[in-house]
Amino acid sequence: MSALFEPLTLRGLTLKNRIVVSPMCQYSAQDGFANDWHLVHLGSRAVGGAGLLIQEATAVSPEGRITPEDLGIWKDEHLDFQRRINQFIESQGCVPGVQLAHAGRKASTYTSWLAPGHGAVPESEGGWQVVAPSALKFADDYPLPVALDAAGIKKVIADFRSATERSLAAGFKVIEIHAAHGYLLHEFLSPLSNQRTDTYGGSFENRIRLLLEVVAAVRQVLPDDFPLFVRISATDWTEGGWTADDSVQLATWLRDRGVDLVDASSGGNVEKAQIPVGPGYQVEFAGRIKRETGLATGAVGLITTPEAAEAVVASGQADLVLLAREELRNPYFPLHAAHALGAEVAWPVQYERAKPRK
Repeated sequence: MSALFEPLTLRGLTLKNRIVVSPMCQYSAQDGFANDWHLVHLGSRAVGGAGLLIQEATAVSPEGRITPEDLGIWKDEHLDFQRRINQFIESQGCVPGVQLAHAGRKASTYTSWLAPGHGAVPESEGGWQVVAPSALKFADDYPLPVALDAAGIKKVIADFRSATERSLAAGFKVIEIHAAHGYLLHEFLSPLSNQRTDTYGGSFENRIRLLLEVVAAVRQVLPDDFPLFVRISATDWTEGGWTADDSVQLATWLRDRGVDLVDASSGGNVEKAQIPVGPGYQVEFAGRIKRETGLATGAVGLITTPEAAEAVVASGQADLVLLAREELRNPYFPLHAAHALGAEVAWPVQYERAKPRK
């Protein structure tokens, strides 16, 4: 029996397999609204057999967008089309999840295929004032952020809470808090981007404070049987930054505050970090967190073959495997993986005639 196709239960939710479509920004929204592109993009991957599909980084506020084309969930009007998408995803036996995000100092930037393709969007062209733990740019051509004051921090927490309420109303079944890749919550975690001297900066306990307060606000809204994920960057890959040791310690705090799974990515907070990218290069972080804390983990990072995904789960390094680029190339990866690994899974009845036979 393939470990990759064993069900997984987290609180009151059971996933039919361990394959997750990782959140992947599409930069195709207007004013935060989903549209037909998102329906087809997400719907096709649900048809493809994944157990869980996590929608791309979805901004909890307008200023929390990476680009003007990001999805959002900061107003009730966003929900109607999101409900339509989620209803279709569920009709295919897949679980709809959402990654709630705030881009922090990496906000108000151009989408890569829109001229000039990089750097700050000026307010005259629809950009906005960005915020961060400290007034430090991510890169020379990025916006200069304003350091959040006490009122601003309270607003961030309230925005995550409100976004969670809307996510429930829209029919999402998993919430993932985005605290990775150099976005706002990661910026608070790392001493490279957080130079505050108040209770949100300095010591490890102070730097993790905002994430813990966001987790508490979100967990308070969620029903007891509703799983909560957090995505972290397990290391900054830069001396003096956030480390794998920090991630293990953070995971124990998250576990004790009602988080059910840590999705362990890495990097994104330092422009020119030297990252040893290669197949499965981040799996070790998920494995260490799971082993040392007992918390369920998700592994991500250039996992591209059925055999590699199977090995991650079968070896106990992670409970879930999150696929990104491979799912862009092949929305039907789970169906093909099942055949390759000898697992018997149902195909959509409309595609049954194409199912490989033993």
